[in-house]
Amino acid sequence: MADPQSNAPSRADAGAPTSGVIHVRTRLTADFTVISNALAQRRGSAVTVGVAAYISSLPDGSSVTIPALCKHFSEGEILISRALRELEAAGYLERRRERTPTGHVRTRTYFYDAPGADPDTAPDPDGPPEPSKPRRPRKQGAAIAVTPASAPTEKAVTVPAPAETGTPIPLADADPKAIAVLTALRRIDPRLILSAQEAARLAPAVTRWLAAGLLPTHITDHLTARLPDHFLTRPAGILAYRLKETPLPVPTRSAEVPARPAVTPLRNCDGCDRGFRSTEPGRCRGCRAGDQLRAAG
Repeated sequence: MADPQSNAPSRADAGAPTSGVIHVRTRLTADFTVISNALAQRRGSAVTVGVAAYISSLPDGSSVTIPALCKHFSEGEILISRALRELEAAGYLERRRERTPTGHVRTRTYFYDAPGADPDTAPDPDGPPEPSKPRRPRKQGAAIAVTPASAPTEKAVTVPAPAETGTPIPLADADPKAIAVLTALRRIDPRLILSAQEAARLAPAVTRWLAAGLLPTHITDHLTARLPDHFLTRPAGILAYRLKETPLPVPTRSAEVPARPAVTPLRNCDGCDRGFRSTEPGRCRGCRAGDQLRAAG
Protein backbone atom coordinates (compact mmCIF):
# COMPACT_ATOMS: atom_id res chain seq x y z
CA MET A 1 0.00 0.00 0.00
CA ALA A 2 1.28 3.44 -0.97
CA ASP A 3 2.29 5.90 1.70
CA PRO A 4 -0.40 8.52 2.54
CA GLN A 5 0.22 11.92 0.94
CA SER A 6 -0.72 15.22 2.63
CA ASN A 7 -1.94 18.28 0.73
CA ALA A 8 -0.74 20.66 3.48
CA PRO A 9 2.50 22.59 2.89
CA SER A 10 5.53 21.15 4.59
CA ARG A 11 6.19 24.39 6.49
CA ALA A 12 4.58 27.82 6.81
CA ASP A 13 6.02 30.79 4.96
CA ALA A 14 8.35 32.34 7.50
CA GLY A 15 8.19 35.78 5.84
CA ALA A 16 4.40 36.22 5.87
CA PRO A 17 2.90 38.01 8.89
CA THR A 18 0.42 36.12 11.01
CA SER A 19 -1.98 39.07 11.23
CA GLY A 20 -2.61 42.46 9.70
CA VAL A 21 -2.33 43.56 6.10
CA ILE A 22 -0.22 41.67 3.57
CA HIS A 23 0.94 43.81 0.65
CA VAL A 24 0.74 42.34 -2.84
CA ARG A 25 3.13 44.70 -4.61
CA THR A 26 3.32 45.26 -8.34
CA ARG A 27 6.11 47.22 -9.98
CA LEU A 28 4.42 50.15 -11.72
CA THR A 29 6.12 51.87 -14.64
CA ALA A 30 3.41 54.42 -15.55
CA ASP A 31 0.36 56.17 -14.12
CA PHE A 32 1.52 56.20 -10.52
CA THR A 33 2.50 58.78 -7.90
CA VAL A 34 4.95 58.33 -5.02
CA ILE A 35 4.13 60.07 -1.75
CA SER A 36 5.96 59.97 1.55
CA ASN A 37 4.93 57.77 4.45
CA ALA A 38 4.66 60.86 6.65
CA LEU A 39 1.88 62.17 4.41
CA ALA A 40 0.18 58.85 3.64
CA GLN A 41 0.18 57.82 7.32
CA ARG A 42 -0.71 61.29 8.64
CA ARG A 43 -2.98 61.11 11.65
CA GLY A 44 -6.26 62.95 11.47
CA SER A 45 -8.76 63.32 8.67
CA ALA A 46 -8.78 60.76 5.86
CA VAL A 47 -10.15 63.48 3.59
CA THR A 48 -6.96 65.49 4.10
CA VAL A 49 -4.76 62.57 3.08
CA GLY A 50 -6.99 61.78 0.11
CA VAL A 51 -6.96 65.36 -1.15
CA ALA A 52 -3.17 65.48 -0.77
CA ALA A 53 -2.71 62.23 -2.71
CA TYR A 54 -5.03 63.44 -5.48
CA ILE A 55 -3.28 66.81 -5.82
CA SER A 56 0.10 65.02 -5.93
CA SER A 57 -1.09 62.96 -8.88
CA LEU A 58 -2.13 65.98 -10.97
CA PRO A 59 0.18 67.58 -13.54
CA ASP A 60 1.28 71.20 -13.30
CA GLY A 61 -1.42 73.67 -14.25
CA SER A 62 -4.33 71.56 -13.01
CA SER A 63 -7.03 73.40 -11.11
CA VAL A 64 -7.10 72.59 -7.40
CA THR A 65 -9.73 75.09 -6.32
CA ILE A 66 -12.47 74.03 -3.95
CA PRO A 67 -15.11 73.77 -6.72
CA ALA A 68 -12.72 71.72 -8.87
CA LEU A 69 -11.97 69.32 -6.01
CA CYS A 70 -15.66 69.01 -5.15
CA LYS A 71 -16.32 67.81 -8.70
CA HIS A 72 -13.90 64.92 -8.14
CA PHE A 73 -14.73 64.02 -4.53
CA SER A 74 -18.12 63.29 -3.02
CA GLU A 75 -17.35 65.45 0.04
CA GLY A 76 -18.73 68.96 0.19
CA GLU A 77 -17.03 72.34 0.25
CA ILE A 78 -16.69 72.43 4.04
CA LEU A 79 -14.64 69.21 4.28
CA ILE A 80 -12.56 70.04 1.20
CA SER A 81 -11.85 73.55 2.49
CA ARG A 82 -10.87 72.14 5.89
CA ALA A 83 -8.52 69.65 4.25
CA LEU A 84 -6.79 72.42 2.27
CA ARG A 85 -6.36 74.50 5.42
CA GLU A 86 -4.81 71.54 7.26
CA LEU A 87 -2.39 70.91 4.39
CA GLU A 88 -1.50 74.60 4.30
CA ALA A 89 -0.91 74.72 8.06
CA ALA A 90 1.31 71.62 7.85
CA GLY A 91 3.41 73.15 5.07
CA TYR A 92 2.34 70.88 2.21
CA LEU A 93 0.29 73.54 0.43
CA GLU A 94 1.02 77.20 -0.25
CA ARG A 95 -1.08 79.87 -1.91
CA ARG A 96 1.17 82.65 -3.16
CA ARG A 97 0.16 85.89 -4.86
CA GLU A 98 2.58 86.63 -7.70
CA ARG A 99 2.76 89.31 -10.35
CA THR A 100 2.96 88.13 -13.95
CA PRO A 101 5.20 89.79 -16.58
CA THR A 102 2.11 91.58 -17.88
CA GLY A 103 1.50 93.21 -14.50
CA HIS A 104 -1.47 91.10 -13.40
CA VAL A 105 -1.55 89.62 -9.91
CA ARG A 106 -2.54 85.97 -9.71
CA THR A 107 -2.70 83.42 -6.92
CA ARG A 108 -0.55 80.38 -7.59
CA THR A 109 -0.79 77.16 -5.60
CA TYR A 110 2.32 75.14 -4.73
CA PHE A 111 2.21 71.61 -3.38
CA TYR A 112 5.29 70.16 -1.69
CA ASP A 113 6.51 66.61 -1.28
CA ALA A 114 8.20 67.65 1.96
CA PRO A 115 7.75 71.03 3.68
CA GLY A 116 10.84 73.11 4.28
CA ALA A 117 12.75 72.61 0.99
CA ASP A 118 13.91 75.42 -1.29
CA PRO A 119 12.04 75.71 -4.63
CA ASP A 120 14.99 77.54 -6.22
CA THR A 121 17.35 74.65 -5.58
CA ALA A 122 14.85 71.83 -6.14
CA PRO A 123 16.07 69.15 -8.57
CA ASP A 124 14.44 68.86 -11.96
CA PRO A 125 11.61 66.34 -11.54
CA ASP A 126 11.81 65.48 -15.24
CA GLY A 127 15.53 64.68 -15.04
CA PRO A 128 16.97 61.20 -15.46
CA PRO A 129 15.81 58.88 -12.69
CA GLU A 130 18.30 57.14 -10.52
CA PRO A 131 18.75 53.41 -11.11
CA SER A 132 16.48 51.39 -8.93
CA LYS A 133 18.03 49.32 -6.18
CA PRO A 134 16.55 46.20 -4.62
CA ARG A 135 15.07 46.89 -1.22
CA ARG A 136 14.22 44.66 1.65
CA PRO A 137 10.59 44.94 2.82
CA ARG A 138 9.99 47.35 5.66
CA LYS A 139 7.93 46.63 8.72
CA GLN A 140 5.96 49.86 8.34
CA GLY A 141 5.67 49.73 4.56
CA ALA A 142 7.50 51.60 1.86
CA ALA A 143 6.23 54.61 -0.07
CA ILE A 144 2.77 53.99 -1.44
CA ALA A 145 2.03 54.08 -5.17
CA VAL A 146 -1.28 55.85 -5.64
CA THR A 147 -3.22 55.31 -8.86
CA PRO A 148 -6.51 57.29 -8.89
CA ALA A 149 -9.23 56.23 -11.27
CA SER A 150 -8.97 59.41 -13.32
CA ALA A 151 -5.23 59.97 -12.91
CA PRO A 152 -3.64 61.66 -15.94
CA THR A 153 -0.83 59.97 -17.80
CA GLU A 154 1.57 62.89 -17.36
CA LYS A 155 4.13 62.76 -14.61
CA ALA A 156 3.16 64.75 -11.55
CA VAL A 157 5.52 67.65 -10.83
CA THR A 158 5.70 69.02 -7.32
CA VAL A 159 7.46 72.06 -5.93
CA PRO A 160 8.91 71.88 -2.40
CA ALA A 161 8.28 74.53 0.21
CA PRO A 162 10.46 77.60 0.52
CA ALA A 163 13.47 77.42 2.78
CA GLU A 164 14.26 79.50 5.79
CA THR A 165 14.18 83.22 5.22
CA GLY A 166 16.15 86.00 6.77
CA THR A 167 19.71 87.28 6.28
CA PRO A 168 22.26 85.31 8.31
CA ILE A 169 23.69 87.56 11.00
CA PRO A 170 25.67 86.90 14.17
CA LEU A 171 23.52 86.04 17.13
CA ALA A 172 25.03 88.92 19.10
CA ASP A 173 23.78 91.40 16.47
CA ALA A 174 20.23 89.99 16.34
CA ASP A 175 17.27 91.78 17.86
CA PRO A 176 17.04 90.68 21.52
CA LYS A 177 13.23 90.87 21.42
CA ALA A 178 13.10 88.60 18.39
CA ILE A 179 15.51 86.12 19.98
CA ALA A 180 13.36 86.10 23.12
CA VAL A 181 10.28 85.24 21.06
CA LEU A 182 12.08 82.38 19.31
CA THR A 183 13.61 81.06 22.52
CA ALA A 184 10.24 80.98 24.28
CA LEU A 185 8.66 78.77 21.60
CA ARG A 186 9.95 75.60 23.27
CA ARG A 187 7.75 76.39 26.25
CA ILE A 188 4.70 75.99 24.01
CA ASP A 189 6.01 73.02 22.01
CA PRO A 190 9.15 71.20 23.26
CA ARG A 191 9.98 70.24 19.67
CA LEU A 192 10.67 73.87 18.69
CA ILE A 193 14.30 73.86 19.82
CA LEU A 194 16.49 76.14 17.70
CA SER A 195 20.24 76.39 17.42
CA ALA A 196 22.02 79.73 17.71
CA GLN A 197 22.52 79.87 13.93
CA GLU A 198 18.86 79.09 13.24
CA ALA A 199 17.67 81.72 15.73
CA ALA A 200 19.95 84.34 14.18
CA ARG A 201 18.64 83.45 10.72
CA LEU A 202 14.98 83.74 11.79
CA ALA A 203 15.42 86.86 13.93
CA PRO A 204 15.09 89.43 11.07
CA ALA A 205 11.71 87.98 10.09
CA VAL A 206 10.45 88.17 13.68
CA THR A 207 11.74 91.74 13.90
CA ARG A 208 9.66 92.66 10.86
CA TRP A 209 6.58 91.17 12.50
CA LEU A 210 7.25 93.15 15.68
CA ALA A 211 7.75 96.32 13.64
CA ALA A 212 4.36 95.71 12.00
CA GLY A 213 2.73 96.19 15.40
CA LEU A 214 2.19 92.55 16.45
CA LEU A 215 2.74 91.59 20.06
CA PRO A 216 5.13 88.74 20.96
CA THR A 217 2.14 86.66 22.08
CA HIS A 218 0.51 87.11 18.66
CA ILE A 219 3.66 85.88 16.91
CA THR A 220 3.97 82.93 19.28
CA ASP A 221 0.36 81.90 18.65
CA HIS A 222 0.90 82.13 14.89
CA LEU A 223 4.06 80.02 14.97
CA THR A 224 2.73 77.28 17.26
CA ALA A 225 -0.86 76.92 16.03
CA ARG A 226 -1.83 73.59 14.41
CA LEU A 227 1.67 72.21 13.97
CA PRO A 228 1.95 68.82 12.20
CA ASP A 229 2.27 65.67 14.26
CA HIS A 230 5.59 64.79 12.67
CA PHE A 231 8.24 67.19 11.34
CA LEU A 232 9.80 66.22 8.03
CA THR A 233 12.49 68.86 8.45
CA ARG A 234 14.09 70.93 11.15
CA PRO A 235 11.64 73.08 13.18
CA ALA A 236 13.38 76.16 11.77
CA GLY A 237 12.09 75.28 8.30
CA ILE A 238 8.46 75.31 9.43
CA LEU A 239 8.97 78.53 11.40
CA ALA A 240 10.60 80.20 8.40
CA TYR A 241 7.69 79.09 6.21
CA ARG A 242 5.22 80.77 8.55
CA LEU A 243 7.33 83.93 8.81
CA LYS A 244 8.07 84.35 5.10
CA GLU A 245 5.47 87.10 4.64
CA THR A 246 5.25 90.26 6.73
CA PRO A 247 1.74 91.10 7.96
CA LEU A 248 0.12 94.43 7.30
CA PRO A 249 1.02 97.08 9.88
CA VAL A 250 -1.53 98.12 12.45
CA PRO A 251 -3.31 101.26 11.19
CA THR A 252 -2.46 104.32 13.23
CA ARG A 253 -5.14 106.67 14.41
CA SER A 254 -5.08 110.24 13.20
CA ALA A 255 -3.54 112.70 15.65
CA GLU A 256 -6.20 115.28 14.85
CA VAL A 257 -9.31 114.63 16.90
CA PRO A 258 -12.42 116.21 15.35
CA ALA A 259 -13.83 118.93 17.52
CA ARG A 260 -17.15 118.13 19.13
CA PRO A 261 -19.94 120.62 18.53
CA ALA A 262 -20.44 123.05 21.38
CA VAL A 263 -23.42 122.25 23.62
CA THR A 264 -25.52 125.21 24.78
CA PRO A 265 -25.82 125.10 28.58
CA LEU A 266 -29.16 124.37 30.23
CA ARG A 267 -30.54 127.22 32.40
CA ASN A 268 -33.67 127.92 34.48
CA CYS A 269 -35.99 130.69 33.37
CA ASP A 270 -36.06 133.70 35.77
CA GLY A 271 -39.80 134.05 35.15
CA CYS A 272 -41.33 130.54 35.16
CA ASP A 273 -38.36 128.50 36.35
CA ARG A 274 -38.57 126.26 33.28
CA GLY A 275 -35.45 124.76 31.84
CA PHE A 276 -34.18 126.17 28.54
CA ARG A 277 -30.89 126.34 26.71
CA SER A 278 -29.21 129.66 26.28
CA THR A 279 -25.73 131.11 26.28
CA GLU A 280 -26.79 133.78 28.79
CA PRO A 281 -29.08 133.55 31.83
CA GLY A 282 -32.50 135.21 31.59
CA ARG A 283 -36.04 134.36 30.62
CA CYS A 284 -37.27 131.63 28.31
CA ARG A 285 -38.86 132.22 24.93
CA GLY A 286 -42.43 131.94 26.29
CA CYS A 287 -41.83 134.49 29.03
CA ARG A 288 -40.18 136.89 26.61
CA ALA A 289 -43.15 136.60 24.24
CA GLY A 290 -45.58 137.30 27.09
CA ASP A 291 -43.59 140.37 28.11
CA GLN A 292 -43.77 141.66 24.54
CA LEU A 293 -47.56 141.15 24.38
CA ARG A 294 -48.11 142.98 27.66
CA ALA A 295 -45.89 145.83 26.52
CA ALA A 296 -47.83 146.11 23.25
CA GLY A 297 -51.19 146.12 25.01
